[in-house]
Amino acid sequence: MASPRHAAPRQVTPLAAVLLAPNPGPMTLEGTNTWLLRAPGEDGCAVVDPGPDDAGHLAAVAAAGGRVDVILLTHGHHDHSAGAATLHALTGAPVRALDPAHRLGSEGLAAGDVLGLAGMELRVLPTPGHTADSLSFLLAGDERAAPAVLTGDTILGRGSTVVAHPDGRLGDYLDSLRLLRDLGEATVLPGHGPELPAAGAAAERYLAHRESRLAQVRQALADAGTTPARADPVAVVRRVYADTDRALWPAAEMSVRAQLDYLREHSDMP
Repeated sequence: MASPRHAAPRQVTPLAAVLLAPNPGPMTLEGTNTWLLRAPGEDGCAVVDPGPDDAGHLAAVAAAGGRVDVILLTHGHHDHSAGAATLHALTGAPVRALDPAHRLGSEGLAAGDVLGLAGMELRVLPTPGHTADSLSFLLAGDERAAPAVLTGDTILGRGSTVVAHPDGRLGDYLDSLRLLRDLGEATVLPGHGPELPAAGAAAERYLAHRESRLAQVRQALADAGTTPARADPVAVVRRVYADTDRALWPAAEMSVRAQLDYLREHSDMP
């Protein structure tokens, strides 16, 4: 399903509503999804990924959320985190993130933390790879709602994501996808694009895509008579991503560099 901009939050699950930030683009799809989490009947809410520092969007988030109790970041990329300081100033809510540079007025987050917020239980999952500081948040299922997982940029609602080399690492990303695959039928609430019905199936598709890209990179290296250590990443992008919009080639180059690092570390290719 499409993700049009909504002036008011769109309720996606009984516990999660979304407001779409006005920052569409090749890397952000229709824009950043800002998630508002609360149990029915609760006054407060948790905001996940306030998005860009856009005054209109952040005012809408503050107004829609009732009392904002906490602001959570899936990772520190600008399109997810830049509005956090402004929303903190508007609401007084602390900003919690894995990276200390993005925290405001609060302790951080760590893998395995279980947060009791707005009448819900939210479990912090370590999902590095897109970036080193990437987290996902698992909304536990109960009689009110089935499980759901907020994946930031680790799994998107459409297309694939970048492994943002050198901070992002492909080996970490594959491990994160395997972790999310184990969530089975949990609904995916992504950082961009529409929600997806099953984390397990989505992660499986992403793993297959990464294996296909690695095979293409291996073939490109073989055809060029070179190795991961000596390869020209730009030349690999031109070969492997020839059918991809050139506006995405800079992002593709980051992924290729991560793939070349992975091949050096996990194969007999020097």
